[in-house]
Amino acid sequence: MPSTLHNSFKQALKEGRPQIGLWLGLCSSYSAELLAGAGFDWLLIDGEHAPNNIQTVLTQLQAIAPYPSQPVVRPSWNDAVQIKQLLDIGAQTLLIPMVQNADEALAAVRATRYPPQGIRGVGSALARASRWNRIPNYLQQANEQMCVLVQIETREALRNLPHILDIEGIDGVFIGAADLSADMGYAGNPQHPEVKSAIENAILQIKAAGKASGILMASPEVAERYLQLGALFVAVGVDTTLLARAAENLAARFGKGNEPPTTAGVY
Repeated sequence: MPSTLHNSFKQALKEGRPQIGLWLGLCSSYSAELLAGAGFDWLLIDGEHAPNNIQTVLTQLQAIAPYPSQPVVRPSWNDAVQIKQLLDIGAQTLLIPMVQNADEALAAVRATRYPPQGIRGVGSALARASRWNRIPNYLQQANEQMCVLVQIETREALRNLPHILDIEGIDGVFIGAADLSADMGYAGNPQHPEVKSAIENAILQIKAAGKASGILMASPEVAERYLQLGALFVAVGVDTTLLARAAENLAARFGKGNEPPTTAGVY
């Protein structure tokens, strides 16, 4: 049981060490533990598009805890109450979806900090995060170890990116390629030249501001391109997609089931 807090994912981003991740959408502590031993630097527990809740996120955090892979949790929205609950069950790194401007980015940061720096409610005696007050000085240590990643995924957010990057406490900016491509009029096609150009420009802008940039990109060639440009936290696959395509290909080999999709889709 830890006596101190240390967010090694945040430290890696601060030191400029690229972190390769995998998306978790199966909502299963069993599959989360299986994948935690696969060698990825980080695993994203998705509460926005997968049917997770506080209880299922908790069991996945517990399953991942013994392994080197670091958990990142995406809440369903930039909501201070939900963020408070996720922090209390032990999440230290959050990916906040659909952040459009500096005010929303600041609200995300403040939701992760105890007063006076923020508005996080104090309930550490009930919280796994503090190991039920067994971590000495948890309330004094916690703020510094929080890692806030905000997700930009619209043209409006791209326009406001310089102001978002100015917010103290934002550790990284994640580019939501699927929603961004839809907002730009190319739904399902994040490889469109206009979308790729917007993503590449954003990565360079985030890097120039001294922040970490991230993305989910299942195409290895494109993911490598973004890493070369300076992206620091890149998810290269999704558990649901890996399982579905592997199962379809195996069934098809023996003449069963439907033909696997001919296009890769967004992820």
